[in-house]
Amino acid sequence: MAMKATLCKLNPSSSGFMQFHYHTPQIITSYYSMITLSSEDKKSSCCCIGSQVYKNSRPCGRQIKIKGQYRWSSNIRALHSEAAKQDDVPRETLIWRAIKLPIYSVALVPITVGSAAAYSLTGLCSARRYLVILVSSVLIITWLNLSNDVYDFDTGADINKKESVVNLVGSRTGTLIAAYLLLVLGFMGLAWASVEAGSMRSILLLASAISCGYIYQCPPFRLSYQGLGEPLCFTAFGPFATTAFYLLQSSTRELPISGTILCASLLVGFSTTLILFCSHFHQINEDIPVGKLSPLVRLGTNAGSEIVKVAVVALYAFLFAFGLNRALPFSSVLLCALTLPVGNLVVRFVSENHVDKNKIFMAKYFCVRLHTIFGAALAAGLVVARLIPGRLVAGGP
Repeated sequence: MAMKATLCKLNPSSSGFMQFHYHTPQIITSYYSMITLSSEDKKSSCCCIGSQVYKNSRPCGRQIKIKGQYRWSSNIRALHSEAAKQDDVPRETLIWRAIKLPIYSVALVPITVGSAAAYSLTGLCSARRYLVILVSSVLIITWLNLSNDVYDFDTGADINKKESVVNLVGSRTGTLIAAYLLLVLGFMGLAWASVEAGSMRSILLLASAISCGYIYQCPPFRLSYQGLGEPLCFTAFGPFATTAFYLLQSSTRELPISGTILCASLLVGFSTTLILFCSHFHQINEDIPVGKLSPLVRLGTNAGSEIVKVAVVALYAFLFAFGLNRALPFSSVLLCALTLPVGNLVVRFVSENHVDKNKIFMAKYFCVRLHTIFGAALAAGLVVARLIPGRLVAGGP
């Protein structure tokens, strides 16, 4: 116990906060190892879970202040039980989770919406270029996922994450090398598409989107640890990527950037960011010790569930507003409105399960469903507006 007190030291301050001092991920790893051993010896211990965390950088390390919602226990059996449950998960299930196949909708939707917006304007769409862009984007999203696992492994955030690719394959270096090879291949494909389309603006926008992904998770930036992942995600997948994929469908000359593509890109970025936000719900306990200040760590799950409700309402409010000012065709507004039951499903699921770590794990997949169906409806509406002439359908001036 004396050794644990050295590694994890909780001190009350005059402001009513509790201060948790740590210096390196390696110390945290050792700390958890000793907690597991002490639970087997049935020695008393304690743990705390904070609803709000604030960080101050200092030359000697970091300091985290945790306020509210403390849970104290006579032993650490809860953590030991949770680890045992994860050990019971079949390896096939862990591999499926590591692949994260549904998450690749974040590559499919921006490309499809951007290409549909280009078709709505010109009546042209290159299927070959669409497929090249799709494969290249999947490679880049794979880089994003693999490098995220590597850098979360470095900080200790994935110490108990059995489905982490690094933990599954047992090689940090191999995973990182594979990640950056995929990034290079993906960027080469996008560069080829931009040259064929004659659009330099598109490759600049895509380079900016990739840069957002890099500073989101990679050292020395790691802005996701400061709670800035959501703004970066919105910008990268919304205005940057969706607009770039629209420009990549240029033929004889580069397409103009219209209000339609800008509004469509905002909706795509909004629904993509909702996936990222909901992915934090089940990771709060792992994020706190390593100083990862995700929005859910800062706000707690109660406030987080309310934000999800507001975000879904805002998504459809923006949709109807863009329809009213005729930036989006009536057909897109109508088809997207039909996805309201899926949006309601997301809100209800998060509201009912945000305190259950095992159930709330599925929240991001409900958001993926909303993102995919909403994006497909938005793209289909843009195509219909081109195929069926008329002011009622197109909604244009």
